Amino acid sequence: MKILHLDTNHPLLLEQLAAAGFQNDTDYTSSKEEIENIIGNYDGIIIRSRFAMDDSFLRKATKLKFIGRVGAGLENINVETAKQLNIKLFNAPEGNRNAVGEHALGMLLSLFNKLNSADREVRNGQWRREENRGVELNGKTVGIIGYGNMGKAFAKKLRGFDVDVICYDIVGGVGDDNARQVGILEFKKNADVVSLHTPQTPQTIGMINNEFIESFHNPFWLLNTARGKSVVTADLVSALKSGKILGAGLDVLEYEKSSFENLFTEEMPEAFKYLIEAENVLLTPHVAGWTVESKEKLAQTIVNKITKEFS
Repeated sequence: MKILHLDTNHPLLLEQLAAAGFQNDTDYTSSKEEIENIIGNYDGIIIRSRFAMDDSFLRKATKLKFIGRVGAGLENINVETAKQLNIKLFNAPEGNRNAVGEHALGMLLSLFNKLNSADREVRNGQWRREENRGVELNGKTVGIIGYGNMGKAFAKKLRGFDVDVICYDIVGGVGDDNARQVGILEFKKNADVVSLHTPQTPQTIGMINNEFIESFHNPFWLLNTARGKSVVTADLVSALKSGKILGAGLDVLEYEKSSFENLFTEEMPEAFKYLIEAENVLLTPHVAGWTVESKEKLAQTIVNKITKEFS
């Protein structure tokens, strides 16, 4: 079977697939249109997020048996067309869930204790103890939206803290010893922290908006290590200004390109200008699942799934 690799990944992916008898070709630079001209020669594709595999692209892949996505989400693949064409889809949320859980916890503790601003001030010769007085996680209710691999990993990291962890998910029966599943009304009534761990779907795009934010009983802290388009940035900024949202840790942004490799190229939006100046906002460049260890685990997960199915 011939596999076309469209993104660079951990070298074990190429090495182990070759050892299992697959033929590996790589093309990390050609345009989508150029790839479409040759994709009919391949049985498999390995991709991260370089470009979207839409209906037209998939129908030109006449021999394609599988797509391996070295990451968690599948939003850059037309899943319905893939199903119609009997193309198997392999993703790897198991590979970076621990990294995401650790990153979310790190963001939360940094926000609560004002670590970024305190560090910056001390480096600039400022010694402002009262202004950098933090708050404790102890006694808070942490609410997790989306209780799959990533949400469960974050909940597990919270086990050492004296917190109440609740989760909301459109799928029933996903709660466990680390988080109690609740309905959306109870979630909005009790949550002091809201952490997003949902995939990008038509239902989740723009779900954190003014109406959603204002429906919470208490002001809350927001974490997003999921997908940037789930949060309406202008509405987030309004809530930060009003105090309805106390602070935000954002690893992903509404303005990211679909490849996740770049931010916007047009003029900087006003809402983003506010975020980069706000002391109670922590920003990272879509790296929550991007650790040294997760790079290897993601690749290994994809190898294991492909070889189990086709070797």
